[in-house]
Amino acid sequence: MSDTARKILFKGGTIVTMDANVPNLVIGDILVDGDRIAAVGPHIKSEDAEIIDAAGSIVLPGLIDAHHHAWLGVMRRLMPDVDDLFAYIDVVAETLGAHYRPLDMHLSTRLTAVASLDAGITTIIDACHSSRSPEHTDAALDALNSAGIRSLHMVGAAMDKKASSAHLPQDLERLALKWNHDGSLVQVGLFGQLNLDWWKAARRLDMRILTEFIGDLAKLGPEFAEPGVLSEHNIFNHCTRLPEATWKLLADAGVNITVNPRSDALFGFDDENFAYQQAIDHGLAPALGIDLDTAFGSDMFGEMHALFTHQRAAMRYRRFRGETNTPAPISVEAVLRAATVNGARAAGLETKTGTLTPGKQADIIMVRTHGAAVFPVTNAIGTIVQAVERADVDTVMVAGQFRKRAGKLLGVDLEKLKTEVTASRDYLLAASGYRPDVFKTSASLEDAA
Repeated sequence: MSDTARKILFKGGTIVTMDANVPNLVIGDILVDGDRIAAVGPHIKSEDAEIIDAAGSIVLPGLIDAHHHAWLGVMRRLMPDVDDLFAYIDVVAETLGAHYRPLDMHLSTRLTAVASLDAGITTIIDACHSSRSPEHTDAALDALNSAGIRSLHMVGAAMDKKASSAHLPQDLERLALKWNHDGSLVQVGLFGQLNLDWWKAARRLDMRILTEFIGDLAKLGPEFAEPGVLSEHNIFNHCTRLPEATWKLLADAGVNITVNPRSDALFGFDDENFAYQQAIDHGLAPALGIDLDTAFGSDMFGEMHALFTHQRAAMRYRRFRGETNTPAPISVEAVLRAATVNGARAAGLETKTGTLTPGKQADIIMVRTHGAAVFPVTNAIGTIVQAVERADVDTVMVAGQFRKRAGKLLGVDLEKLKTEVTASRDYLLAASGYRPDVFKTSASLEDAA
């Protein structure tokens, strides 16, 4: 039996479906047939299925990282304390990014994809603001494809002044023909910022369009209120400190909102109005992204912790300050929804993934609950959001294919990848002349000179 035709039965686990029409199960089974979920229920029988013993584990939809600059993989924790956006751009774009070869793009993106799978992330929206050439884009896409992660790669102009964007947006049609078909785990969209000419090219190709949006730094002019300019194809990230009129425009158009709780706090983008809550208050369904490897890494559990904590801190502060009708404290279920269902919608994949629904693609993770920090499981969703970590992720499946099993990544030579990524980092440091101090937590051009 071929891998695509085989049946897999997750047997006897606690099932969290994230689908209101498919009940959660204290003890239940999930049958996978090929790349699809065939059934969810108690005591499923399938004599020809391979059995995965899920007893003592929680089975849930794969996590969805709705905003991540995968090309920063080799710069992990380079600037853990940075709180100045422009100092960050000076280092990652003008200094190091300007020297990226397609090889560096491939290795960074592959590292991010592999680390994501290891942490139970089955889908990533890859916000690539470093598409320096068609060759760089191809290298990133090949890395995502070879890793086996479901992904939406957003092609965008590089941030440094040395880069050319002459190949954009014309290159989108070539990329759409190669990648944007139903059988591809990897899809392509546009990181278009507020360039309406580029948006039109993407719209003709039925692509998602990504915009980084911070209220202090960007405004929507009257042209964005024209009918059809904004729609569910748009993804707006950050969305911090936006005026009420802008929120109303975004809400009326039904755009997708993504927030990055840790990096929004790192850079001081957000305030007590809290972009996640503003989106909720306007009837939108915000998704979660990790954003940066330069400070964090591929860990949606940390992002869920941050969302829970920051929302409650912001809303409690507003209540303490004397505001009436303060929004309710966030629930762990809402946090998990942001990391699954809402992310699927942002990527345009809500009919394929984000829930454990029969007929959808089998993007499934299984987390162990026998760790000292996890048991006993009194509340399954609370355990996922507040206790589970990367090390507890036992099994990761994307479209019916195992990417991690029994706690081990499959098809990944980590030693080889480590050697290649380290060589890439060392090349970039040598080519740029940037000399970071391994013990200094602040990083700037002056510090590293």
